[in-house]
Amino acid sequence: MTAPVRVVLVDDHAVIRAGLQQLLSGTDDIEVVGTAANGAEALEVVRRIRPDVVLMDLQMPDVDGVTATRNIMAQQLGVDVLVLTSFSDSERIVAALDAGAVGYLLKDADPEDVLQGIRAVSRGESPIHPKAARALLGVRATSNHQVQLTSRETEVLGLVREGLANKQIARRLDISERTVKAHLTSAFARIGVADRTQAALWAERNGL
Repeated sequence: MTAPVRVVLVDDHAVIRAGLQQLLSGTDDIEVVGTAANGAEALEVVRRIRPDVVLMDLQMPDVDGVTATRNIMAQQLGVDVLVLTSFSDSERIVAALDAGAVGYLLKDADPEDVLQGIRAVSRGESPIHPKAARALLGVRATSNHQVQLTSRETEVLGLVREGLANKQIARRLDISERTVKAHLTSAFARIGVADRTQAALWAERNGL
């Protein structure tokens, strides 16, 4: 049997943590291995437990979810961060993805969507709630297509255009596959696309 996806829950509301733990514990393929009430606790727990996925709230006291995500990714622990929040404004979405989150879900989603989101992240995918996707498309529409990519995002998109898989891109740039995935998630959000095919077409149109 495939090992269950090991998840750490991060939310400052105990009731929400308990509800999520009950939801996830009702599955055979997802296991809650730790919880945290803020970003500082999250980093400590993640360092100690090394889960597969961190389900991360954004609005928390002391250290917020964006900062916590950035700190966790900086540790290069091989952990994926999936945001679960109430906020769907474009500023928070872009900030979270820039920090290294690989997906963005909203708390008004159906419970099954949360479970499927965790499973998607474990498969290397980047689930984004439709409201969040629309917000990102709105950013694209109002920016007059003046997209500001980092140099690394530009490199990664250029290699996607060449048809390279994540593993090949990682080898070419001497970075991890998880880092490639994080750059792609952030780049997809910036340019307003949902998959590699659209990203490759965007890269071709923009001369990457």
